[in-house]
Amino acid sequence: MRAFFIFLFCLIFSLPVQAGFQEAANYSAKAEGIAMVVMKNGKVVFEHYISGGRQDRKVELFSGTKSFSGVMAAAAVQDGLLTLDEKVSETIREWQDDPEKRDVTIRQVLSLTSGIDSPRLGRYPTYANAARLDMEAKSGEHFEYAPGNFQLFGEIMRRKLASYKGGQYKNPVAYLQARVLNPLNIKPKNWDVGEDNMPILSMGADLSAIEWARFGQFTLQGGQWNGKQIVDQSALSECFKGSAVNSAYGLTWWLNQKPSKSLLRKSFVMRRSADLFTHEDAEKLPKDLYMAAGYRNQRLYVIPSMNLVIVRQTDGEKQGFFKKWTKLTKYDVEQTERFSDTRFLLKALDL
Repeated sequence: MRAFFIFLFCLIFSLPVQAGFQEAANYSAKAEGIAMVVMKNGKVVFEHYISGGRQDRKVELFSGTKSFSGVMAAAAVQDGLLTLDEKVSETIREWQDDPEKRDVTIRQVLSLTSGIDSPRLGRYPTYANAARLDMEAKSGEHFEYAPGNFQLFGEIMRRKLASYKGGQYKNPVAYLQARVLNPLNIKPKNWDVGEDNMPILSMGADLSAIEWARFGQFTLQGGQWNGKQIVDQSALSECFKGSAVNSAYGLTWWLNQKPSKSLLRKSFVMRRSADLFTHEDAEKLPKDLYMAAGYRNQRLYVIPSMNLVIVRQTDGEKQGFFKKWTKLTKYDVEQTERFSDTRFLLKALDL
């Protein structure tokens, strides 16, 4: 009898939450959403698939891929491959004689404040060419959301891995796969490569919604999985700290913090690709929320205070993504206006 009342209690108090998840899923579906997965307390508690979405379908994450680099860096810290505050010039040695570049740190590369003059969205330098990029601003003083820093981090990891464990990892993603993704049973269907046949670290991974949610849960658990510490918790926590330049961006993850008005004016991406930083109701959302976000509104939301992970995916077909454009297309703007991160989350959290 006691067990029955416990079950009834849990059922009654879970109904509003479940209703919120369904309302959010319906809202997502109206804006081309095909999959939504929710994990609560480490368990999948809600799934919704529509318009070709399936539990086993792996979808292009686009810029949602970026956040793997921060976790890769945390694993590399634990393995003694690097420290976040070491100078890039310790590895990219040709920078040592350049007064503008020699003091740039790996932390600045991953927080997108290195100052390098990166190609804009949709253009990806090779790893080697990323190491040759000119400086656009003094390191630590300018935020630039673009692919160059990620490709530069790829070159840093490539050089460090060349002598690590006999050079067994052929590229940074091979290291990430063995070190982090395999223990989580995450196997990307695809990972796009550049002209140098090296993985593009700012986009290109295809994951199912459940796999992506599992990755989010892994970060929520401080790098622990199945009772084993896969990545050092202290190193991983650095991913979720903003910089002096941009409080709303950590090491490859978006944070629910209020950026400066001047930064919002300068950053088209922060104004238009998500509305966490501009929506008047965003302040109602938990402050510890962090997010991986990709083109066509691919989303991974993690809320540690609620022990909650939410994934939202759209179809994810590239459809002209690789055209040389320097601003979001009319289609992208229309889709962004149709889908609101803030409205979606307020519905999901029943706020």
